[in-house]
Amino acid sequence: MKIAAVQMVSTPDVGRNLAAARRLVEQAAADGAALVALPEYFCLLGHHERDKIALAETPGDGPIQDALSAMAREGGVWLVGGTLPIRIEGVSDRALNACCVYAPDGALAARYDKMHLFSFKTGAEDHDESRVLRAGEKPVAFDAAFAGGAAALRVGLSICYDLRFPELYRALGEPAPCDLLCVPAAFTYPTGEAHWELLLRARAVENQAYVIAAAQGGRHENGRRTWGHSMIVDPWGEVLACLAEGEGVVSAELDPERIAAVRSRLPALAHRRADLAGAPDTAR
Repeated sequence: MKIAAVQMVSTPDVGRNLAAARRLVEQAAADGAALVALPEYFCLLGHHERDKIALAETPGDGPIQDALSAMAREGGVWLVGGTLPIRIEGVSDRALNACCVYAPDGALAARYDKMHLFSFKTGAEDHDESRVLRAGEKPVAFDAAFAGGAAALRVGLSICYDLRFPELYRALGEPAPCDLLCVPAAFTYPTGEAHWELLLRARAVENQAYVIAAAQGGRHENGRRTWGHSMIVDPWGEVLACLAEGEGVVSAELDPERIAAVRSRLPALAHRRADLAGAPDTAR
């Protein structure tokens, strides 16, 4: 089956971003994609960190969530809806960075709240998501069924900075390994240039799964530059599709037989040692 990653250069204008996302999801669906992924903060890259607090929606209710549901339903696709800010009951100065997934009928199928909050400082950039976000509490994976006799997929969710924490992906593989790992992202240019492809391919290889990474990619109106390079990686670590910069869609075929062949030929998942999950003995 075909899967597609949407790359955007989002702006501080929510309406413009939603219109761009809708157009690109329609393009991917028309090209035959059965699952489409949007990037982190597809709905807003504002001028200030706190802009996302004002935009935060109540779980299950809001124009951004309604738009995502409509995109999935109208395109007849599974839609991994990048991320949007979700309100925390009783908390006014923080939000959750949530990835909402919608089934082809528009129903909410899963929601994952970003567990690892990004912090990075250079001479030109100073990021600390904990100033406006609260970390999520648990990994989330879901099963996606497809029409036409296509095999169902086990899909694991993660967001951007999560990519640096392989233990999250191991947790997503319990009790059964994922077939597809999703990584909506807005990597900074310097961290993306250094580590983005390296980490995506590592996560694919060590979990013997496809990885779909929809990214922000370009110079934004708020002055920020994101790395882009939205890509799809196969279970052997081969990059099947990549868009370096600018708005667009990349797609590739996901073949369940490819997953089975890799896992059969090199049964690393079966060779994992459960007794290594705890703390090591203290050396004497």
